[in-house]
Formats: sequence, C-alpha cells, structure tokens
Amino acid sequence: MDIPKLSEASFKLEVLQASQPVLVEFTAVWCQPCKALDTVVNQLAQEWDGKVKVVKVDVDDNQGLVMDFQVMGVPTLILFVNGKPVQRLNGFQSRDRILSRLSPHIG
Repeated sequence: MDIPKLSEASFKLEVLQASQPVLVEFTAVWCQPCKALDTVVNQLAQEWDGKVKVVKVDVDDNQGLVMDFQVMGVPTLILFVNGKPVQRLNGFQSRDRILSRLSPHIG
C-alpha cells in the first residue's frame, strides 16, 4: 500500500478537514527508525482502510508543519480526530503499543 506524502499545502485539506481520523507519520528519508516503523505503519494502513487515513509528512520538506505541531524528532506519529491532534507517539513504537494508544480514539 502506498501511503500518500503530504505537503504543507495539502495538509489542511487532507488532515485538518478530514471526516475520518488521520494518522500522520512525521518522517525523514535519512531516519533509520522511520524505515523500521514504515512496515508497522503500512500494516496499520491496510487494516484501518476505510476507518483511518494514514499519511506521511517529510520533516525536511515541511518545516512549517514541524513547527506547528512541535515535532522534536522522527519518527513521530500524531493521530488527528476532527482536525485536532489527540494522541502522539515519539520514536519507534511496536505495533501493539501503537494500537493500544490509538485504538481508544478510533471508532
């Protein structure tokens, strides 16, 4: 599954105005933990198809979003519900940990 990469221009429409929850992975091409997390995020994107939109933001290309959401390191996962960040996970996380933290916010 190809996870869409967002820019600052598309972020508002794709995340803040989305009707369903959106999981945003803040990532970077040079980040090894991000590559490890990609496998987990891809699995979740398939499992949540139709329930949760999963997108990526490259921190090097989108400094404005990094500042807006105070992303201090990569990878950072932020779950948005109704345009608001409701849960954040910093660093590489196991699939189980991601599910346990995010599931309460997903219908």
